[in-house]
Amino acid sequence: MSIYLYIKEQLDGNIDIKFRHIKSALGNTIVVFIDDLSDKNFISEHIIEPIRKNKENISINNIENIVDSNTFEKVKDQNDALYHILSGDVVIIFDELDIAFYCDSKMYAKRGINIPITESVIKGPREGFSETLVDNICLLRKRLKTQELRVEPSILGSKSKTSVVLIYVRGIADERLVNYIKGKMQEIDDDFILDTSYIEEKLKHNHTLFDTIGYSEKPDGVIAKIMEGRVAILVDGSPFALTAPHFFVENFQTQDDYYSNRYYSNVMRVLRYIALFIATFLPGLYLSIVTYHFSLIPSVFVFRLAVSRAGVPFPTVIEVIMMMIFFQLIKEAGIRLPQPIGQAMSIVGALILGDAAVGAGLASQITILIVAISTISYFLIPNIYGAISVWSMGLVICGSLLGLPGFYMGFFVLISHLASLTSCGYPYLFPFGTVRTLKFKDTFYRKPLSEISNNIFFKDDVNDK
Repeated sequence: MSIYLYIKEQLDGNIDIKFRHIKSALGNTIVVFIDDLSDKNFISEHIIEPIRKNKENISINNIENIVDSNTFEKVKDQNDALYHILSGDVVIIFDELDIAFYCDSKMYAKRGINIPITESVIKGPREGFSETLVDNICLLRKRLKTQELRVEPSILGSKSKTSVVLIYVRGIADERLVNYIKGKMQEIDDDFILDTSYIEEKLKHNHTLFDTIGYSEKPDGVIAKIMEGRVAILVDGSPFALTAPHFFVENFQTQDDYYSNRYYSNVMRVLRYIALFIATFLPGLYLSIVTYHFSLIPSVFVFRLAVSRAGVPFPTVIEVIMMMIFFQLIKEAGIRLPQPIGQAMSIVGALILGDAAVGAGLASQITILIVAISTISYFLIPNIYGAISVWSMGLVICGSLLGLPGFYMGFFVLISHLASLTSCGYPYLFPFGTVRTLKFKDTFYRKPLSEISNNIFFKDDVNDK
């Protein structure tokens, strides 16, 4: 079957597929493109018009000189021609010779470069990735002008044919890391790749609530990680870039840390670590003490606690879990609703819920205070708030069953779980216990930028992959 008949059979009946027939010295010439996905003015002026004007002098040898296009290549086969049409290119078919060429003519609707919503900064670049792969690569290229930057393309998804690029700096990124990620990507046999999450699911450590693959909307942050030796992955249609390996300590680092006064940034980083302990352990520790270990509480506070809980019909564990679920409902409602409504919902809902719960005798004031402080602490570490909220509830259950021994058991289970995780073969809890394989840098304390802007991998490291 000829290329034209194959494409006609596969695409016939679609209202946006355009077939333009032109007579030339090579016989019937068909120009095929998708309306609104390709630049119609470019096709008319630089492809169709030159072929019509030179229809007597056109030949296979001079067609490239007649058509005015930056990209002019011969298609490999029928499927290759179909792929370029569906990608927004224009395909020129010489039906009688069964030969086809394609030209780059993409012009589709796209979102501009905007401020990323998920990673707002007080000081620093405001640019964020969009859903257009070419634009995202450009944002990285303009920040890193080195010939060692590698942008390696691949096509994933047997039906979606999604463009995916692997980005790293040759000589800085560990070759074993690059080969590991390439191997994992080659194992993906999904029909559709619609977002970076499809690739993240293949790379990340399974059976955990924690993200072992990083993601970012900001080009400056991605470039910083690439210069440290990491590998970035961009997917056409997604405004997020994946970075690997990703370590637990990165959840406490923000873009503002590197653009603001470093002493203030270090104070805020310590505050985030404190928020982690409050959000994770405070409800479970509170429940363990007030349920089983009254002797650890000052006597004055015990009387206040008893007065506060007077009239509450539920055990403390039910009270705490109920309030944690209510605050989670408010938080999710604030996220899912439109932004102006969501903000009002979060503030008013929390105030009304707390006051109504105390007035109705469903919860004590101290319980609401403990749960509210814990919930607020989640927002200082937004990248892991989902995992922490679930583990926090697990520690509450452990504390309610066995008191402080149960709380300690849950604590050690959490630490053991974190220690067992890896990110593309590297320990997730870097830099703890990894002095032989990775460099200690930029963890609890941010040093001057000139001291931390370097490779995190030792050249002679021994990595247990």
